[in-house]
Amino acid sequence: MKHIKFFLIFSLLVTTIACKKNKIGGKATVKGVVAHHEKPIPNAIVYIKYNATEFPGDNTALYDSYVNADNAGNYSISLYKGTYYLYAVGKDADIPLPNDVKGGLSFSIRFNQDLEKNIAVAE
Repeated sequence: MKHIKFFLIFSLLVTTIACKKNKIGGKATVKGVVAHHEKPIPNAIVYIKYNATEFPGDNTALYDSYVNADNAGNYSISLYKGTYYLYAVGKDADIPLPNDVKGGLSFSIRFNQDLEKNIAVAE
């Protein structure tokens, strides 16, 4: 009985400490440009869904976090290893109102990996 308790406590500690997965702040990085027909979209918002391989929908409340792209459409996110879905939303001043553009992609990332993932957005 004593060995079972020790094993359960040890397993719980290892699982919670060693397995940081699917969240921001890790040593891996994904970065890229949010673009509409290869034109960067300034100040786009890039929403992040953890543990997702398919489009979660355009309701941004369903996403776990977000980052803002800069004036040149560049974004960068530090992540832990895992699977993610990125969904970008922005405005393209060169198209008629409403000039909303959006799009996304899924990817997996490993520990200490740096990925470049440009996000193509459309009307």
